[in-house]
Amino acid sequence: MKAVIVRDYGPVDALDYADWPEPVARGRQLVIRSEAIGVNFPDGLLVQGLYQMKPPTPFVPGMEVAGRVLSVGDKVSGFAPGDRVVALTTIGGYAEQVATDAATAMKLPDGISNEDACALICGYSTSHYALKQRGQLKAGETLCVLGAAGLTGLAAVQIGKAMGARVISVASTPQKRQIAQDNGADIVIGYDNLKDRLKELTDGRGVDVAYDPVGGEAFDALSRSMAWNGRLLVIGFASGTIPKLPVNLALVKGYSVVGVFWGAFTQREPEAYADNMRELIGWHVAGKVKPLIEGVYPLSDAASVLSRVIGRGATGKLILKPE
Repeated sequence: MKAVIVRDYGPVDALDYADWPEPVARGRQLVIRSEAIGVNFPDGLLVQGLYQMKPPTPFVPGMEVAGRVLSVGDKVSGFAPGDRVVALTTIGGYAEQVATDAATAMKLPDGISNEDACALICGYSTSHYALKQRGQLKAGETLCVLGAAGLTGLAAVQIGKAMGARVISVASTPQKRQIAQDNGADIVIGYDNLKDRLKELTDGRGVDVAYDPVGGEAFDALSRSMAWNGRLLVIGFASGTIPKLPVNLALVKGYSVVGVFWGAFTQREPEAYADNMRELIGWHVAGKVKPLIEGVYPLSDAASVLSRVIGRGATGKLILKPE
């Protein structure tokens, strides 16, 4: 079969599209024929050796796949060949076939496309966990979302509205701001004079929950724009700059800085993760959340597609599909 291979840690454009051994379902494993493969920012970090996890090379990256079950191991129950599923994999997703533990997979109901399922399993699940478990967002509170036109940002906008929040979205270009507005944001602004704009838009009170996948100077502005008892959620550092927090701000303004490590959450709290996914799928069926699928590309184009994601050039979700 064909797969996208990391021969050595390095730049994304060094990824190799080549033959790779077909997986075999053993024990509690499923083998899935890939019909949609999600592309995520952490994939780019992993390829470059910048992620928390560093599997031995060579390996196939990719953490989410949707498709049909081809075969099951002898200890698998509840799945059979032909079942339509989506799975969260640690690695291995950028391939025509993927082996994964059955515990990481869930059957897909009718009405959810393979592409939407990939977006829900990682991007939307990250934002859901951030706002629900870590941010404890409440109806009527003000939520500020940075990077609001990216996958997780758009997810945070939609989920924030589903949870009853007033959502202020921040995006870098008029086109991206329009996308955030079209996806339910109450107010859409740019990054210029961010601290002053947030003060104005909250009548000086500050924001209750801030969702920050960007870092850098934008984090500095958020750290000065929090309400009393606010929660500043640290999602990631797409700007490339890990900021430093003057901790006296948290003290005098009475807010919390909360880390969001979704991957660890799925492993440490699998039951809560499963509950979250059921809620997300329910919201999708009810029309409360709907991923924006920007495009579907051949698996052989993985390097260029992933480069767009890590370069912050994508809006919504990008999907790979085996030829």
